[in-house]
Amino acid sequence: MHDNPTMLEIIAAATAFLREELMPQLTGSMAFQVRLTANALDLIRRQMNEGDAAERGDCARIKSMLGISGDAAKLNAALCVAIDTGALNLADPALIDHLWAATLAKLAVDQPNYTAYRASLENRPEGVNS
Repeated sequence: MHDNPTMLEIIAAATAFLREELMPQLTGSMAFQVRLTANALDLIRRQMNEGDAAERGDCARIKSMLGISGDAAKLNAALCVAIDTGALNLADPALIDHLWAATLAKLAVDQPNYTAYRASLENRPEGVNS
């Protein structure tokens, strides 16, 4: 059993301190460095929150398309080979769904406020889950 605060709560507190207390007191390159650090902590928090689910989704979609098992690295390598050799058609709806879903999952972690990402969520191709 883990005690409180959780890792996510610690990251949130550190990020809030950097943004709300420290950054307003700084200028120039030091303010920039603190902003980068806060952004990096936000990225870590999003990866902790969403990364495992995104990887499970990737693996499930690839397993379904290729009919094989393995870890994420093996499955992604096999997918690349299947695309490269033409064993998997680029027009295959399952592949298109996977590529859209994988891209959206990566953007949810890396750039959740990116305008094009937000628009793509609203205008997602039919059948793409996330």
